[in-house]
Amino acid sequence: MKIEGKEYRTIWSENNIVKIIDQTKLPHQFIIKDLQTVNDAMNAIKVMEVRGAPLIGATAAYGIVLAIIENNDQTFLKKSAENLISSRPTAINLKWAVDRMMNRLSGVNSDKILEIAFNEAKDICEEDIKFCENIGLNGLKIIEEIYNKKKDTVNILTHCNAGWLATINWGTATSPIYHAHKKGIPVHVWADETRPRNQGANLTSYELTEEGIKNTIIADNTGGILMQRGEVDMCIVGTDRTLANGDVCNKVGTYLKALAAHDNNIPFYVALPSSTIDWNIKDHKDIPIEERNSEELSHVEGLDEKGDIKKIQIYPKKSKAMNLAFDVTPAKYVTGLITEKGICEASEKGLKGLFK
Repeated sequence: MKIEGKEYRTIWSENNIVKIIDQTKLPHQFIIKDLQTVNDAMNAIKVMEVRGAPLIGATAAYGIVLAIIENNDQTFLKKSAENLISSRPTAINLKWAVDRMMNRLSGVNSDKILEIAFNEAKDICEEDIKFCENIGLNGLKIIEEIYNKKKDTVNILTHCNAGWLATINWGTATSPIYHAHKKGIPVHVWADETRPRNQGANLTSYELTEEGIKNTIIADNTGGILMQRGEVDMCIVGTDRTLANGDVCNKVGTYLKALAAHDNNIPFYVALPSSTIDWNIKDHKDIPIEERNSEELSHVEGLDEKGDIKKIQIYPKKSKAMNLAFDVTPAKYVTGLITEKGICEASEKGLKGLFK
């Protein structure tokens, strides 16, 4: 996708160095950062220089490559894999990508391992791009149906950032929007600010604006009244982990949007690649929900009058804060799951119908 008219991906490699867009600096600064060691990759995941389930997985895959470059030793590689998996607990793509890399490298001769690792990491990225493109083509049909009935701008509400900045390209929730825009369908996006890290404001609005798509940032709790007023035609969100029964774990606040959509008879779709499906956990209570540093709540970042990024405290110094990063939306509130293989109901029957 584009930034200032130039095509980019979120992660790529050049001369044994992995390149990423540092998303902690967006939208105020566009900085390309080098990852040269496996610790660099782990840190990028932890501090959210990269974020979004598919991109986290791709970064972890390249982290395995960097571990081999750093020390082509099986003990070091195994330990690096374990550390990468533990860097963020909720997004299933992280473990999926590391396990895929390690399985591919099992029994490979040391003189061939780097080449094979590079190729596998690149395959993971190319596969994700194709999956996200297909998600967009499948989701486009829903937007087309709404537009054909409405004959006016389709208003779509999304939460957090499930755009191309969360994947390698296209995005998940945004991919149908990009495809609709390219086809000439007028769309407008309500972008939840998404406290505390403001991914909707800092990333979703940023990338949509770069692509020339109309959007409006709203406070997280504004979606309900917009739905009541008839100003939302559909909701599309991403997911960090979807269980086989259709329950969806996504950025905290998603559950409340699903409840509001259900109460107002507004379709609520979840877009995801198959790498985000957890076929093993049966009960959503068993999903590890990441609790991040409360400073993400008590402090905000922005530009000062000199154009420098500054962090300031907004809570009383003695106040306590809890920063749960994800919540779970039960399948009964999900209209459908948009995947690379098609759209299905949020249920075990629906998912197994697509992924036999």
